Amino acid sequence: MLSCHRLILASLQLCLLLLVSFTDSRSLKCSPGKVCSDRPPVVLIPGDLGNQLEAKLDKPSVVHYICYKKTEDYFTLWLNLELLVPVAIDCWIDNMRLLYNHSTHLTEAPPGVDVRVPGFGQTYSLEYLDPSKRSVGMYYFTIVQALVDWGYTRDDDVRGAPYDWRKAPNENKEYFLRLQQMIEEMANKAGGPVVLIAHSMGNMYTLYFLNHQTQAWKDRYIKAYVSLGPPWAGVAKTLRVMATGDNNRIPVISPLKIRTQQRTAVSTVWLFPYAHTWPKDMVLVSTPNTSYTVQDYQRFFRDINYEDGWAMRQDTEPLVSALQPPGVPVHCLYGSGIPTPQGYNYTNFPDVDPTVINGDGDGTVNLLSATQCKRWMGQQKQPVNMFELPGNEHVAMLLNITTVNYIKKVLFSP
Repeated sequence: MLSCHRLILASLQLCLLLLVSFTDSRSLKCSPGKVCSDRPPVVLIPGDLGNQLEAKLDKPSVVHYICYKKTEDYFTLWLNLELLVPVAIDCWIDNMRLLYNHSTHLTEAPPGVDVRVPGFGQTYSLEYLDPSKRSVGMYYFTIVQALVDWGYTRDDDVRGAPYDWRKAPNENKEYFLRLQQMIEEMANKAGGPVVLIAHSMGNMYTLYFLNHQTQAWKDRYIKAYVSLGPPWAGVAKTLRVMATGDNNRIPVISPLKIRTQQRTAVSTVWLFPYAHTWPKDMVLVSTPNTSYTVQDYQRFFRDINYEDGWAMRQDTEPLVSALQPPGVPVHCLYGSGIPTPQGYNYTNFPDVDPTVINGDGDGTVNLLSATQCKRWMGQQKQPVNMFELPGNEHVAMLLNITTVNYIKKVLFSP
């Protein structure tokens, strides 16, 4: 019996020795005086429409007598469902629109409208787009809550990086400086590199950001990059948004009315299909008199009487059109098997809803575009992993247990 106790004691001593040795070996990988966290920090980068926006008003005039001309403080501009009802939406459109300056090639808010992005470094503004937390506005909540269940802490080792998604990266330079600073701060605190998780257009932002970092910086600060529903080659849906407007199947909103605001969003034009991937003879829009391919955008904008759009496209097309490899380990997850617009047939262009021609994709991003991650295989030394999500819709993939489990695997793999 005694020898048995000694054997157990010796075994416990050995286990403690191994545990101390393991802990010491982990701490050696960290900065002096710091101990590595057992999980990498996470930064979440949202897509188009993917985080809250706030506004404060002091306007010289309004478009309707019910509209606020001046507010004492900031209020939720996106997503505020109360502002999207008939009549009130006129006020919202006037506050949300952008004005393009042909001299500076930049956009600005209308006079007296100050729009800001709340919650940088926090998660609330992209967990729920509607501050009232209605389910219709749920976005990153499922993923963030899963992270918390795994031991993460909101606004500490999991943080959000919201931005003004109406604009393209060339107008959000300060954002990228803040993003870089936050990543460095999180990595230094944790003693190890960060995992980036981006959705939709956020992937284009992430690629732009990574393409502007040195390889040494990426090797030090980025463990992996999880790309969800990426529109690498643009999406065909953007042409309808620009031509006719898109109410996202909300009956009370007139597509033609909301088109007034949607056309001014530079990011919409930035996400037009790209000639580096789309067949040059594929018709994206057809009318009784003509058709438009990726080679006909200048004529398209002229014909819809919105030539600012052509200037915006020229400003933004070069930003990531080379699809330069990100230089970090990539996990590319994309939906498939859902009818996805790839072309539109108009009988009365552009003021009547078109007939939709569908192809494959996630309902928003065309499969042709989402799978362009594969071109990085062999172009970078870091691994590129492709993972198809059959039947997964563009936003619903953020709520999918398969997506959540894949993220967990990335976070807790060696």
